[in-house]
Amino acid sequence: MTPTVVVTGAGSGIGRAIAVTLAQRNWRVVVTDLDGDAAREVAASLANSDAGHESAQLDVTSPEGAAAVAADVAGRLGLDAWVSNAGISFMHRFLDAPIERYQQTMDVNLKGVFVCGQAAAREMVRNRVAGAIVNTASMAGKQGRVPFLSDYVASKFGVVGLTQAMAYELGEHRITVNCVCPGYVETPMQSRELEWEAKLRGTTTDGVRTMMLDDTPLGRLEQPEDVARAVAFLLSEDARFITGEALAVNGGAYMD
Repeated sequence: MTPTVVVTGAGSGIGRAIAVTLAQRNWRVVVTDLDGDAAREVAASLANSDAGHESAQLDVTSPEGAAAVAADVAGRLGLDAWVSNAGISFMHRFLDAPIERYQQTMDVNLKGVFVCGQAAAREMVRNRVAGAIVNTASMAGKQGRVPFLSDYVASKFGVVGLTQAMAYELGEHRITVNCVCPGYVETPMQSRELEWEAKLRGTTTDGVRTMMLDDTPLGRLEQPEDVARAVAFLLSEDARFITGEALAVNGGAYMD
């Protein structure tokens, strides 16, 4: 029987790569994104179309929206796994960071993980499914030495802690909860950050890229597929006795 996974923020970047990788590994993928058109495009492009991949528009900050998606998928297809990947970032010096941006970052990056994880877990518990939940954190969730991203750092530290709290409480239901902590990933989000950071540092985007490469022992920038393969592992049977972990996937850019 084909297992079903919901992936949030899957219209582009890391989320898209996760959807593509899981479809290749014989998952039925429900692609969700705030941009419903992008979600539909990704779902239509996935391999193994006979699996019946689907898409849905989802605002991860909406408890009602997350609950509706989780209940619909669980009722029609069975909900075996959920990947809370949706996230945003803005760059400011800490002294200049507007509170509105802080609130928006926390709403999407942390509240969204809470809301979606709760919705998914409720359906898994209700249906007695020994499921798996994976959250996207960041290496910025393990160290504060990240310039111009104080609100993002706070949100991702929160994701790491929330992952552990979820894992502890959901263990009795045989639901595993883990997170991945990517490094410098080449995505549209990072392209924006390169421009912002270059301006804040008074340098060029190539200069910032070189700094990232110098920080990474494996000598290249991370690709979305690097993260996707780690997520696939955490959703696999090979990881059934792993829970509460924050898996570093960063080429050695940060080691703990």
